[in-house]
Amino acid sequence: MSVDPVGFLPAVRDIVSGQAPEASAQAGPIDFAGWMAREIGSVNEKIVNSDQLLQRLATGQVDNLHQVMIGLEEAKLSFQLLVQVRNKLLEAYQDIMRMQV
Repeated sequence: MSVDPVGFLPAVRDIVSGQAPEASAQAGPIDFAGWMAREIGSVNEKIVNSDQLLQRLATGQVDNLHQVMIGLEEAKLSFQLLVQVRNKLLEAYQDIMRMQV
């Protein structure tokens, strides 16, 4: 389990350029809403996995506290990054709405 809170940033370059990432087999450009939904799903999966690890630690099924803490920190950092991306998107939307035409 590796900690990579900004692992999806290369995908942002692909969205900006309108090209599909090399690792996926998608044809055509990627829509932002689909990309964001996948990233939210990924963060949710990390949170669920860390919760399961924590429950297994509490019941004595896991001996390695370090892996549990790494999982918890990874989920925490991923969620914090997601919140910051949301905040920046809201800020950009508000700036656009304040523009005079």
